Amino acid sequence: MGELTWRIFFLGFLNFKTEKYVIAENRKLGISFRVFQICVLLYVIGWVLVYKKGYQSREETVQSSVITKLKGVVMTNSTESGLYLWGAEDYVIPPTGEQVFFIVTNYLETPNQRLGFCAEVSESNIGSLLFPAGVKTGLCLNSTGTCEIHGWCPVETVRKPSEALLSKAENFTIYIKNFVRFPKFEFSKSNVLDTGNDSYLKRCSYDNVLQPYCPIFRLGDLVSRTGHDFQDMAVVGGSVGILIEWNCDLDKDYSQCNPKYSFTRLDINLNSTVTSGYNFRYARYYKDEAGESFRTLYKVYGIRFDIMVNGRAGKFNIIPTVIAIGTGFAIMGMVSFFNRFVYSFVSNRHTGPPKYIPLGFYVM
Repeated sequence: MGELTWRIFFLGFLNFKTEKYVIAENRKLGISFRVFQICVLLYVIGWVLVYKKGYQSREETVQSSVITKLKGVVMTNSTESGLYLWGAEDYVIPPTGEQVFFIVTNYLETPNQRLGFCAEVSESNIGSLLFPAGVKTGLCLNSTGTCEIHGWCPVETVRKPSEALLSKAENFTIYIKNFVRFPKFEFSKSNVLDTGNDSYLKRCSYDNVLQPYCPIFRLGDLVSRTGHDFQDMAVVGGSVGILIEWNCDLDKDYSQCNPKYSFTRLDINLNSTVTSGYNFRYARYYKDEAGESFRTLYKVYGIRFDIMVNGRAGKFNIIPTVIAIGTGFAIMGMVSFFNRFVYSFVSNRHTGPPKYIPLGFYVM
């Protein structure tokens, strides 16, 4: 008995089964079935494969390096120091080109400061209470109505700038060289256009329509693309973000992979104008003939640039292609199942047997 049972099970396991399909003479159901099929085909072919490029393997981890170089000179004339020629080594901080850099557009100067004893700034200045310019000695000065301090004298006078001293900095140029690499595909490229013309970089200037692949930007044009005026921003400074975006289809030619640039101002707070601007202090130290040290204190205002690089690349791969097509077949099967369910519900409400057309048979 046990041997017979195992034999029946084994023979049944090796049987091949086919189905019998039913043709339902229901035009509404047939039309809806074809409409659903067409929608699925359009979704798989149009959206998944063509628009979303579901046949490609993707990588969104980009390795990037950014090098910057600035050029331009400007002359300033202040009552404290007179004429001064500013070069790139003066107004670019840090002087070596990096992904984040600062360009001086304005400054307040306190010259000839020496270590000694002097009166602190008036107490009406709240900033002097929070951040004193020196160490208080404990003595009160009746002549000024303030405390005596030991520090760099004379103390910096707190005031707001009214106009930009380096207003012509808008004509400076920024050369941005960006190298990117997609390690998954062993693909590397630079944003500098491949050309046999050696003088191209000497005469080109970025324009999103005429010269979208030129890596040299005029400072004034760059700021204006954020929707702000350079002369207004130069007075108290600001922060600008430069986004370099690489979206590369590696199934196309190497020359078709090029960056797109976008610019935005980062320090704008719609609820408050107090937080807008960018400044910091630094000093230049000197020695007189007697060997005594003194310094010139600068409170510099300027524009901080943050260069951000994003990227993604895609290339044909058989695995995502099969997955995308298989998903389409699965959805088609769901559509067929749904229509059979609707048909079984409708057929129970009508008389008359359906027409059967045998397309297969059972093999015993």
